[in-house]
Amino acid sequence: MRRLVILGGGYGGLRIIEHILTPDLPADVSVTLVDRMPFHGLKTEYYALAAGTEPESKVRVPFPSDPRLQIKHGEVIDINLTERLIHFENEEKLEYDWLILGLGCEDRYHNIPGADLYTHSIQTLGSTRRAYAAINNINPYGSVTVVGGGLSGVEIAAELRESRPDLTIRLLDRGPSILSPFPKKLQDYASEWFIKNDVELINMANVTCVEDGVVYNNNQPIESNVIVWTAGIQANRIVRNLPIEHDNSGRAILNPYHQIPDYTNVYVVGDSASLPYAPSAQLAEMQGEQIAMVLKSEMKGEGYPSVMPAIKLKGTLGSLGKKEGFGVMGKMSLVGQMPRVMKSGVLWMYKNHLG
Repeated sequence: MRRLVILGGGYGGLRIIEHILTPDLPADVSVTLVDRMPFHGLKTEYYALAAGTEPESKVRVPFPSDPRLQIKHGEVIDINLTERLIHFENEEKLEYDWLILGLGCEDRYHNIPGADLYTHSIQTLGSTRRAYAAINNINPYGSVTVVGGGLSGVEIAAELRESRPDLTIRLLDRGPSILSPFPKKLQDYASEWFIKNDVELINMANVTCVEDGVVYNNNQPIESNVIVWTAGIQANRIVRNLPIEHDNSGRAILNPYHQIPDYTNVYVVGDSASLPYAPSAQLAEMQGEQIAMVLKSEMKGEGYPSVMPAIKLKGTLGSLGKKEGFGVMGKMSLVGQMPRVMKSGVLWMYKNHLG
C-alpha cells in the first residue's frame, strides 16, 4: 500500500480528506489522519469559548467517517524528511509515502520578556479552555487586557464585553487603529463600537514586558487579572525546526504545487505555509483543494497542471458580539447586523458539511 499521512485535522487537512476520499481514489492508497484531539475544533470560534458565550460542544465537529480513512491520535515531536518517518511523543513511529503538514500555528511573542509565561492563548483548544477558566474565575469588577488589535483580539474583546459587563476590558494595539489590515470604514466602526460599549482602546501601544498580572506598556504598568495574547502568530514549531527554507515567521517556503521544493512528496497546508495572503481558515481550505488535486494526479501517475489556478478569497467576516459585525467581500465593506448574520450562516453551513 502507498501511504498518505495528514498531520492535523484542521480546516486544510479536512478539506484535503474531503477531496481525496472520492470514488476514483486508487485502491492501493491508504489515508491516515493524525491529530491530538478526537474531533475537529472550530478555531475561528475559540474566542467565544474563551469568553464563555458558547459551550465547547458548539466548537466541535466530528472527523469524517469513511472505511478508507484511519484516524490516529498522538503528539508529533519530530519528522525525518529523508527517512519519511514521523516520530511521536510516546516513541511510536509512522512511515509515509506522501505527507501533509497541517499543524497550524503558534503564538508569536516577539521576544517580549514574560509574554509566553503570563498570558493566555486561544490558539489551541487546550489553551482556550485554560483561558476560559481564568477569565470566568475573575471576581466582579476585575479586569482583562487583550494584547493585539487584529481580528482575534477584536472578537474576543467584544465577546468579553457582552459576556462579562462587570469587568474592565482593555484592548492594546501597536498601531494607530485596531484592525489595521482592514479598510478604514471597518476600523472606525469597530473603534466606535468599543467606545460605545465601554471598552478601553490603547493605540500605539508598545508592550515591553509582562509579569504575573501586569502588562507594561511603554514601561508603564497596567494591572490585569487576566492577560490574553493575540499579538501575532508563527508557524508550528515542528515546521520551524525542519531543515528547509522558511520565511521570517517560520513558515515553509513552497513551490507552486504547495510542496517543499527538496521533498516534493511533502505538502504544507494552512498557517505553516508561506503564501502571499494572511492566514485564515478560508485560505487553508482553498489551498487544501489544490493539494488534493495535485495529489490525485500524482497517485494516478498523471502529470501536474502546467499552471496552478489562482487562489481567490471570497472575503473576511468578523463579529462584534452576537448582534453586530464587520466584513470585506470583494471591494465592499460591510458593517452592522448583516455581516454578523452572514458569519453565523457560514459557520452553520460548515458545521453541517455544506461549506
